Amino acid sequence: MAGPEDRHEAFGTAFDPTAMLAEHAEVEAALADPAVHGDPARARALGRRYAELGRVVGAYRAWRAAADDVEAARELAEDPSIAEELPALIAAERESAEVLRAILVPRDPDDARDVLLEIRAGEGGEESALFAGDLLRMYTRFAERRGWVTQVLELTDSDLGGVKDATVSVRSRGAVAPEDGVWAHLKYEGGVHRVQRVPVTESQGRIHTSAAGVVVLPEVEDEAEVEIDPADLRIDVYRSSGPGGQSVNTTDSAVRITHLPTGLVVSCQNEKSQLQNKEQALRILRARLLAARQEEAAAAASQARRSQVRTVDRSERIRTYNFPENRIADHRTGFKAYNLDQVLDGDLDAVVRSAIEADDAARLADAGR
Repeated sequence: MAGPEDRHEAFGTAFDPTAMLAEHAEVEAALADPAVHGDPARARALGRRYAELGRVVGAYRAWRAAADDVEAARELAEDPSIAEELPALIAAERESAEVLRAILVPRDPDDARDVLLEIRAGEGGEESALFAGDLLRMYTRFAERRGWVTQVLELTDSDLGGVKDATVSVRSRGAVAPEDGVWAHLKYEGGVHRVQRVPVTESQGRIHTSAAGVVVLPEVEDEAEVEIDPADLRIDVYRSSGPGGQSVNTTDSAVRITHLPTGLVVSCQNEKSQLQNKEQALRILRARLLAARQEEAAAAASQARRSQVRTVDRSERIRTYNFPENRIADHRTGFKAYNLDQVLDGDLDAVVRSAIEADDAARLADAGR
């Protein structure tokens, strides 16, 4: 008969329940210390770790209880009534073991992070800008449905009310488990989104195809995580302008920051003060530098695979939005539905879930090799 140690080996040599339970207790004790909450960054990190460990601990205890029930039933199997229950108990133990095994598969370490979402009009002129505006509203409403907080950091309108480019912060409220994180859901959205419809500028009723690009960046939680040498920055200030170049500010409040080592350029003009625009630009720059560093690390590691369905190739066409058929199709997962109007109103759960499930299946398959 297998003992507890033998059972644990079924989940891999890296699984140490004693250490996991001890860390869970330590993090719980730390969160109970009022002094910890004087450091918001540390409190947030501990909260996320506690949520992550709590999920594993709950699944582990459920599996241990089911395994103990099977062991006890086998010891008393001479009793016909208990022997009759044994198959159901074994099935329950196997099911709880699969739940625990799935939880123990290594996750993307950024899953609990908040994100910066960048949307840019692409080919298609004004129609592309209008579609970019549709995507901005879709993600904003999706965030509202999930109880997340959004903040527009930078926005450039088009002449007809579309969006040439926008940068939006999407944040969860408080600490969340990794699987509930903003990045865990939105990281699959990066790429080219294609739209097929009759543009408002089309007088002949012909269907046009245009596209908009989406980039999703994990947000830097602590400035020390991505250190920037002020000597590496060139900062230019200028007057903010509205659609079509119309001046909306009579002071030099807009800020353009160039990171000299990488050539990255970030501009912000939405805030009223130069200082606020500079802070927002640095926030975006840190996120871009973090993403670039992570992409380099993933490319350098031959076995690294951040996701089966998320790509670092931002030119990949990932989804088509067909208005005449009210159809949305994801080209990576094969998902297709005919509720495009609802999706654009923020009902994005089924689309995102298809990407999450495809990635989970791939991670489980990798873990089983």
